[in-house]
Amino acid sequence: MPRAWQLHDLSGYSSLRLDDVEQNEPGDGEVRIRVQAFALNWGDMDLMQGNYTFSFPKLPARVGIEASGVIDAVGPGVTDHAVGDFVSTVPYFYYDRGASTESLIVDARFAVKAPPSLSPVEAASIWMQYLTAYYPIAEIKPLGKGDFALVTAATSTAGAAMLEIGRSRGVTMIGTTRNPESAEYLREMGADHVIVTGRDDVAGELDRITGGRGVDLAFDCVAGKLLTEYGPALARDARIFFYGLLGGLTPELPLFDMLAKNVVFHPYSVFNYVEDADFLARGLDFVYAEIEAGNIRPRIDRVFPMEDYVRAWDYLSAPRRTHGKVVIETGL
Repeated sequence: MPRAWQLHDLSGYSSLRLDDVEQNEPGDGEVRIRVQAFALNWGDMDLMQGNYTFSFPKLPARVGIEASGVIDAVGPGVTDHAVGDFVSTVPYFYYDRGASTESLIVDARFAVKAPPSLSPVEAASIWMQYLTAYYPIAEIKPLGKGDFALVTAATSTAGAAMLEIGRSRGVTMIGTTRNPESAEYLREMGADHVIVTGRDDVAGELDRITGGRGVDLAFDCVAGKLLTEYGPALARDARIFFYGLLGGLTPELPLFDMLAKNVVFHPYSVFNYVEDADFLARGLDFVYAEIEAGNIRPRIDRVFPMEDYVRAWDYLSAPRRTHGKVVIETGL
């Protein structure tokens, strides 16, 4: 029987248990993956506490949205996959069928070819961060040379991915961090400028960097009061992509700045774009090409064995001096 880490209540990761589970067969349009690695994401932390954009229809339930491995069974109607294919999962509304398992059944649409140059650990670490960053700056509010983008909490994996993608498009990238020691890492990932929140005058620095024009895009997983700090330095027709809750549940919108400059506040979830076949295809093509060109590559902070999933959450939750994805290897 395969093993799976399952959440038994919504108190957080302390209720996770490593259980033996049934080996199920894929249904119509589904594939089964022998999981080699799966990644941790902050959204899963919110989900385990009942604070995410979707929840579990029943408990116990598995957690996790990114996995890689080899297909070992295909369901009726599946023609684009075969047993033996090396695949990784894209973000999807997984409900109680998360990736924290040795045997994962998913809709075949969300199991995609893993880049052959990547290891299973790396392949389990690409789609959530890069697709989350790709759509805002390349599809919804396309930016290029001469434009400015602000990335809050830029040491997050999605934030760092946005820096990489913005750099590849010629955008002037500005990252924020609370820790001055993270500035070197952010510049390495693609930040042309780094602002230390709590120390620097955020709007003043943005005005200086942009020559008074303001930033065209804010990729913001903090929101809260930080919105009012950078609000005066938004460009005309700028767009704020709000995709996280690090600053609290209620964003403080800089309404007068938004009214004066026709700014759009966009609550953003990558799931809504992955669900669209055309958006998904373009996102996949972009990431494949950028990895092949060497413009982007996932950074791995630490790898834990299957048995240490809870310890991995302890590590992710504690202050870190290093950055990148935290990943579980199943040993299969």
